[in-house]
Amino acid sequence: MSNKAGSNKEANIRAYYSEVNKFSQNEEYDKAIKSLNKILNVAPDDATAAHCKVVCLIHTSKFQEAVQFIDRFQLTDLVFEKAYSEYRLNVPEKALKTIDSANLPSPLPPNIKELRAQVLYRLERFEECFDVYRDIIKNTDDDYDNERTTNLSAVVANLAIEGTPKEVPNLSDDTFELCYNDACALLGKLQYSEAEKKLRVSEKLCRESVDEDDDIEDEMAIIKVQLAYCLQMQGKIKEATAIYSDVLKHKSSDVALTAVASNNMVAINKEQNVFDSKKKIRAAQADACEHKLTTRQKKTIALNNCLLTLYTNQDDQVHQLVAKLIQTYPDVEFKGLLIRVTQLAKSKKYKDAIELLEKYGKANPNDELATKFAIVQLLLTSGNRKGAIEQLESLPNKQKYQPGVVSAMVSLHLGMDNKTAASNVLKECVDWYKKSNKSTSSSGDLTDMWRQAANFHLRGGEAETAASSLEELLKSNPTDEKVLAQLVIAYAKYDAKKAQEASKRLPALDSLTNNVEIDALEATNWMMSTKAAKKTGTATSRGDQSPSTPGSEPQKIKKRTHHKRKPKLPKNYNPDVKPDPERWLPKYERSNYRRTKRDRRNKDVIKGSQGMSTGAADQYDMSKTANLSKNSPATPAAPEPSSAPGPRQHQRKNQQKKKRNNRF
Repeated sequence: MSNKAGSNKEANIRAYYSEVNKFSQNEEYDKAIKSLNKILNVAPDDATAAHCKVVCLIHTSKFQEAVQFIDRFQLTDLVFEKAYSEYRLNVPEKALKTIDSANLPSPLPPNIKELRAQVLYRLERFEECFDVYRDIIKNTDDDYDNERTTNLSAVVANLAIEGTPKEVPNLSDDTFELCYNDACALLGKLQYSEAEKKLRVSEKLCRESVDEDDDIEDEMAIIKVQLAYCLQMQGKIKEATAIYSDVLKHKSSDVALTAVASNNMVAINKEQNVFDSKKKIRAAQADACEHKLTTRQKKTIALNNCLLTLYTNQDDQVHQLVAKLIQTYPDVEFKGLLIRVTQLAKSKKYKDAIELLEKYGKANPNDELATKFAIVQLLLTSGNRKGAIEQLESLPNKQKYQPGVVSAMVSLHLGMDNKTAASNVLKECVDWYKKSNKSTSSSGDLTDMWRQAANFHLRGGEAETAASSLEELLKSNPTDEKVLAQLVIAYAKYDAKKAQEASKRLPALDSLTNNVEIDALEATNWMMSTKAAKKTGTATSRGDQSPSTPGSEPQKIKKRTHHKRKPKLPKNYNPDVKPDPERWLPKYERSNYRRTKRDRRNKDVIKGSQGMSTGAADQYDMSKTANLSKNSPATPAAPEPSSAPGPRQHQRKNQQKKKRNNRF
């Protein structure tokens, strides 16, 4: 009886396995799982059935069930399946722990090695990922070499973006993926023009390799967005905006791509188009993007969200978002603090902003210099120049005597009309550099600072201090004759012996006048006006350009003679009789004017401009009180300001006007 039951059990298991085989070939994995459950009900210890069920669960994207099934039945041999399920569940930390904690042979199997490389990439441990991929490519040879090379180039691009480039063998760029990754690596090195060329090539290769229209749009979208970013960084904002808008209009299925394009549009808009930016920043911060973006991208989007809130003057929300930003990404604490300080400054709370910066500067000595400059900016914004000078003077000497800081201090002192303090700053700076033996190579290019200090002290009559600056300037360029001449002038004001010794190094006077056209200088009329000199120069140049007969003397230019026109005189003009002195006055204003009978009848003689009627005289004569009556037209009121008019349209005559509502 038992033999018969056992044979029936084996027959049923074989039948179920045949069903599983048929369903798996047809990719009907849900039906295959039902058949496998029947096998496990009959034989719970069947490891093959359990393994097949885990694979079917993975094929149906039931990763959580697969992990639970492996843990429940303690299937320790299914390391790859469990790690892969955890990787797809967006818990790469658990996936890496599953691989590393398993008792696997020292050279890991190829499938687990590749999965580990992908997990490291997701965890953004690019240096370890690079080593694993390079080892895989070196020790394997199959049909997936192109995919591995593409993944390696993606790792190289991320390393370049992170600022830790690796020396890698030359990777071919015969596919659009490899060409795209190569362009990303160039972008990481800030080589935007070269990256743009690579992206153009990648775009061309993509069009040639992909045939279907739908696939072209999806594949081309990521190349377009990267190209737009490249153009944006080169200052070609209009072209970049057009590409971003086109990609967002087609609504790509890649949520990460949409998030990046939306964030970059927000960066372009800045304080303009705030409502559009709010809409796009929400798309960039969608929940679906959480596991698709890198930490660097999520950090940038969160920072831009804080800046956008700052532009909209939402005080409470700015502080909340900044606190959340600092908690999530501590490495951008100073940037978040600057956003909070800016918001306080916009609200005229300068004292609170300065206290925040001082507190942060004491806790973070590495950012003390940047904090000081932020405080100086706030003090200048609030009009406290004296406080700004005190902050700059409190800096250590190494930072205090940098050319930019010295320039700022001198400008502030001069703005307060304190030339003595400005002179003292330059003196202290010169003395410090001389005592500390700071050369130009170790402290940067100080040439301009020495020159400005020398000119300032020469104008102020401090020749000895100016000479110190000129001496330092001459050390960097001993052949500068202009500086040497200034040094001689400075020496001459307090030490004639030094001036005489320095003057010996000046070039001889004969060498300076070799190339001077003495005849041209003597021929120049220095009292001549500018306009006359221009005319003379023009005539001379024209004379030089005119051809002449060989051997003949140059022809002299004849001056044009201007003849005055005779004035037109009246026919009855008599030169012996003096003209009437009242000839330009109107008739009624002359002394010999007598009114006629007709003039006496018309009492309202108008003595105004021509063309004015008699009836209009009363109306426009402001001396009369009749114009101030109630019947007179009132002065029209000034028009109220209105919104901007709509677009102007050209209208034909006799065309009926239609009402239009222009809403923006």
